Parts: sequence; structure tokens; C-alpha cells
Amino acid sequence: MNVLTNLSRRRFLQVSATASGGMMIAVPLNYVSATQSAKPVMGFEGDIGFFVRIESDNSITIGAPSTDMGQGLNTSQPMMIAEELDVRWDLVSIEQMPFGIVRNEEGALAWKHIPQGAGGSTSIIETWQPLREAGAKARAMLMSAAAQTWNVLVEECRTNEGFVFHDKSNAMLAYGQLASLAAMQPEPEEVTLKDPESYTILGHPTKNAQAEKIVTGKEVFGIDAELPGMLYASMERCPHFDGKIESIDDNDALNVPGVRAVVPIEGPDPGAPFITLAAGVAVVADSLWAAMKGRRALKIEWTPSPFADESTPSFRKHLEDLQENEGQIVNDDGDYVSAIANADRVIERKYETPFIAHATLEPQNCVAHVEKDRCTIIVPSQIPSGASRAAAAITGLDRLNVDVMITRIGGGFGRRLTNDYVAEAVMISKAVQAPVKLVWTREDDMQHDFYRPPAHHHLVAGIDEKGKTIAWNHRLASATKWYRRPEVTPDRHWIPDLYEGDFPMGLIENFRREYFSASSGAPRGSWRAPGHTTNAFAIQSFLDEVAHELGKDPLEYRLEILGDRSRDIKFDEDTNYDPSRMAKTLQLAANNAGWGKRMGRRRGRGIAGHFTFSSYVAHVVDVHVARDGTLKVLKVVGAIDCGFAVNPSGIRAQMEGGINDALSTALHQEITIKNASVEQSNFDNYQMMRIDESVPIIETHIVDSPHSPTGVGEPPVPPLAPALANAIFAATGKRIRT
Repeated sequence: MNVLTNLSRRRFLQVSATASGGMMIAVPLNYVSATQSAKPVMGFEGDIGFFVRIESDNSITIGAPSTDMGQGLNTSQPMMIAEELDVRWDLVSIEQMPFGIVRNEEGALAWKHIPQGAGGSTSIIETWQPLREAGAKARAMLMSAAAQTWNVLVEECRTNEGFVFHDKSNAMLAYGQLASLAAMQPEPEEVTLKDPESYTILGHPTKNAQAEKIVTGKEVFGIDAELPGMLYASMERCPHFDGKIESIDDNDALNVPGVRAVVPIEGPDPGAPFITLAAGVAVVADSLWAAMKGRRALKIEWTPSPFADESTPSFRKHLEDLQENEGQIVNDDGDYVSAIANADRVIERKYETPFIAHATLEPQNCVAHVEKDRCTIIVPSQIPSGASRAAAAITGLDRLNVDVMITRIGGGFGRRLTNDYVAEAVMISKAVQAPVKLVWTREDDMQHDFYRPPAHHHLVAGIDEKGKTIAWNHRLASATKWYRRPEVTPDRHWIPDLYEGDFPMGLIENFRREYFSASSGAPRGSWRAPGHTTNAFAIQSFLDEVAHELGKDPLEYRLEILGDRSRDIKFDEDTNYDPSRMAKTLQLAANNAGWGKRMGRRRGRGIAGHFTFSSYVAHVVDVHVARDGTLKVLKVVGAIDCGFAVNPSGIRAQMEGGINDALSTALHQEITIKNASVEQSNFDNYQMMRIDESVPIIETHIVDSPHSPTGVGEPPVPPLAPALANAIFAATGKRIRT
């Protein structure tokens, strides 16, 4: 995706003076002259609209445009600006920018600055060029102001750490002294970006800019947000899929002290597009405790679920039955049918992954205030534009009259790509005509999620007489996460679950993929590295099994299939896959893990690698399995090729977090269904990994890459589970296929 589309070459920056005579710089992609005003809320400056703010006292503030949920965007994105602006990072302050959209000259809505969501590990990819250009152009304007002040050529000036120098006259001015004059300089049409060899910020380990606020409790999360006169809401939702409200007896609820109102929310029809997840009844009160007490006093009758017979065993059988036939063929290279028929050996295995919940530490929440001509939302959302759209759809307001304030997110993992909880809060506020904070309980969050779809994988490999893999078929039965999208026809259900260019596409001559679309009433959505997690588990486990059958080393077998290739393989419409980069990443992890060296009794070492959102990650996992079956992960050595390493510290943090998240999921997590209802309700029966199970030693090795930066938030997750399963086999001879 090219975020510079429709960018006016005549004007890249918006520059204005601050109240104190400083310089404020914004980067309006899809530039228009109009600005959007917003009222101050919780210390958010209404129309901040900046990427750089330089005050006359030489203080420098950089705006963080995207939402941060722990992936470090509020550090790495400002680093890009600061590097090209040429300032000292330790003197920079970071502020979260509010959500901004504008209407362009054609009347269409466009980003006011840059895309402000966070999903698919694309935030750095999309902003790498424009944010650096913003810093470079601001620096050029400061140099122009200095040259004008000294009456010298701008080419004779240089910058360093927030100062402009003229070496011939030994003159020096701080950016703050030049800010007001710089704000009046013409914007340079083009700038030369720094040579990476001269970077002093980018590529250097940098601590999280918000770390101190987070650990001292000063950071504002959505659940902390408040508005004057705010009421609180707690909502009881239908406990089974797609049920409706039959009747409500709210007399006892309304008699609870502090309860103000009871608001029914109609859920979506079965299979229909959704704006809220489920039918429910909200209790609104002066305090959250009163709202929760009132909720418990409700007497609600629900209509039956159209999926009343759905359970985990019945759904598993549904997937198995589907795979008894031929599926929708989505890839068919070479002549798979002939190759498999003439293969010297055929190896087949089946793998299974379950429904998974997001289980964010901060449950879903939203503050909404619907007024006659305006709506204010304060929300921890990965997609604030979706919050804006939901509010506009419910209120009928122009989206320019919907103010979305972005807060830090206490865990996203894809759950907050969906703004159903925003829609609920807006509906409730509209009904009671007051600002409302809706807070989900842990039980709400666990039982009303957009779960990662379960999957059954049937993999088939054909081997010739020389031991070469000549045919491959990946047969996937799953309930697509695109099940409620109005524009998605059944023949496209496979797209978010099978990736067209996923391994080993383009590497094995006779290659086929089949998809079986299953029916389920359970809500589905994106879970950290969506289909990659389940596909990597199956593919990378199968590679080990085939290697074992052929008597080959698992690493060498992977490298054999990857081959010595210089050409890219088309992964999807926007992405290419380079097998040589995957091979290099696997070798880096293996070399640092001591691959091939003998291990002690009941110890094993497993390897897996996967390409996820343009990045290459490989893990080597060391385990010990005691005689009683007790498993201990001793060490994980990870390697990542994510292009240029914007912030090595942030990359290591993401690798460590992703490894532990994936390990927790592999060891414990499963959502099960009974009578169209989720059985798990809290961390007592949806267990997260305890600290004594976490990995004591994690090594991260970053490939020194000449390529532009790519995603880091999700890629560390998919290879962990198969590397773990492969290590368990190496230690015990037992295969884990579920």
C-alpha cells in the first residue's frame, strides 16, 4: 500500500507558528486546506495536528500518530522523524496524536496525516518514507531560516543535535531560536534523506518512550478515561450464538441504588453483517459497581440459537467430514494428480488447531458522548477509523463531527481491529443522552470474542525414487473469519485462511491447495498473525515428519526445498517472498543454537521458520521432557529478518513477547463450545502460561538487512508452536499434531 498516493507535490507540510512563537509542522497526506477542530478531552489538545513542534525555548515534541498496544510504535515512528530532523533523542518529548480525517477537494474522506491504525504489522512499512521525509523537510526549513538570518548560502549550513551551524563564521543557532522564522520558509520540493551509515537514532537500541509512564501508572489507557458527568454501563449479552432478546424484566435492576436506565441492544441477524457482536441489555448507573449490581438483577429470556447443536466435538466431525471430499482448489501448479500418482512414496499427516480467544489484559471498553451535532469517543482501538465509522452509522452524524481520542491499548492481538464495543457505547450514550463509559468484565471478554478460527489440515507429500519432494497438497478445512462480510462470496472464504504464496508455493513443481469452508455460529476474527499461526504449525510440523521419514536432517530438508534461488515468489498482491532470506534466517537461528550438537537424555531441539507480513522468522527451541511427561522449555533462539532494524530494542521485546505468547497458547489455550455457547469464562478455565513455565533464556538475532523495514509485531508467533512440537519429538519420539 502506497500511503503517498494523491500527495500534492506543491505542499507536503502544513507549517504554522505556535502560541509562543515556535514552529508546528504536520504532514497531511492527501492534503487539503481544511482543518478539523475538536474539543479538549482529558488533556488531549484538540487539533494537535502535528508531527513536530519546536518551541522557542528549544523544547521539541514529536507526535505519535498510530495506536500503541505494546508493539512500541509510539517510540519507533517518532524515531524516524527525530533522525532526519537531526535532534537529540533524549531531549524529545512524545505525545499521542488524535485521530484525524478530512474531506478532500473531491468531497471524499481522507487521512489528515497518515493512516493511524495498527494491524497486519504494517505501521512501520507504511510510514517509513513519509515520516523520514517530514523530519528532513523540517530540518531543511530550519537551515533555510538560519541561512537567511546570517545572509549566507544554505549549502554552507549544517545541523547537529538541534542546532544549525555555519562553520565559516563560527555561528550557531538553536532550532528554537529559528522556529518562528522557519515556519515562514518555503517548503523544499525534495530532500535528500540521510545515509544510514550516519544514523544516530535509527538502528540504535532505544528504550520505550512510554515505559516510565506505564510502570508508574501515569499512562492513560482507555479504561482510565473519563468525561465530566459520565455514567457507567455494564451489559449482559446473549450467552449463545445469534440469540435474540425474548423478554426483559428490569424492575429489580431499576431498584438498585444508582441505576439510571436499562437499554436493550439488538444484535445482528445470523450471518448478517455486524456492528455489534451480540444482542444484549445494558444497565446504566452512577458507578460501575451499581451498573454491575443492576445487571445481575436483570431477568432476561433469550430466543434459541440457530446453532443450538454446535459443540466442539460436532464441529470437529464437521471438519473431518468435509475433508472426505475434494475441496475448492485455490492453487494448482504443475500436474499434482499425475505426480502424486507416480510418486515412489506418499506421506500424509493431519494437524488440528482450536478456537483461540484474544484474552487482552485490558477488557474492552469505550467512553462515548453523543450530542445533537457531535460525538466524542475515547477508546483503545487498533482501528480508530472503524470507531469513527461505527459512531457515524449509529448517530447519522458526518464523520468530521465524530472526535476519536486514541489511548494506549492494554493488549490488542487483533481483537481491537473490530469496534463492536464502540458501537455498543455509542448506542447506550445516544439512548440515555449522556456521556457513558462501557466496561466489559473478564467474563464478557472471554465469552464474547471474535475467536481465531479452528482448522483441520491434511498435508500430502509425494517423494520420487531419489528422495526428492515432487508433489505437495495442503488441504485446509476451516470456518472463515470473513463469514459476515457482505461483499465476500463463498468462493473467497479461503483468502484470510490460506495465503496464496505461502510456503512451499513456487518451491515444489507440483503444488496444490484445497479449501473446505465450514459453518459455525461462533464469531471469528483476526488473532495475532491470523492464519499464519495455524498454517505454520501444520506446514513446519509436516516438514519435520517428512524429513524424519526420509532420514534427512530437518534443517537441511528445509534448505533443500528453499533451494538456491535469486528470484522472488509472489506471496500476495503486495508482497514477494524471497526464499534465500528465509534460508539465511533459518541458518542464523540454527548456528547460534548449536544445531546438530548432541543433547542430554530426554532433551530435544526443534526448528521452524515462517514468513509473516513481509518478515522472516526462525526459532530453535530446546526442551526437556521428564519421565512423567512434564515439559520444560529451556531455551529459544530466534532470528528475524525484518529489513532495516528501526529499533533493535523494540524488535527484541517483540520477539520475546511473541515467543512467550505463542508458548502460552500452545501449552494451554483452547476455546470449546457446548450448545452454541463458549464454555470458558475466565483465567481459571482459560489458562495463561504462569511465570514458572516461561522461557528462561531467549536469544534474538537480527539479520543485518539492506531492505526497507517490515513488520515485527506478529511474525515471531507462528514458528514457535511447530518448533516446540518438533523439539518434543526429538526428545521423546512422540509427535504432537494438535
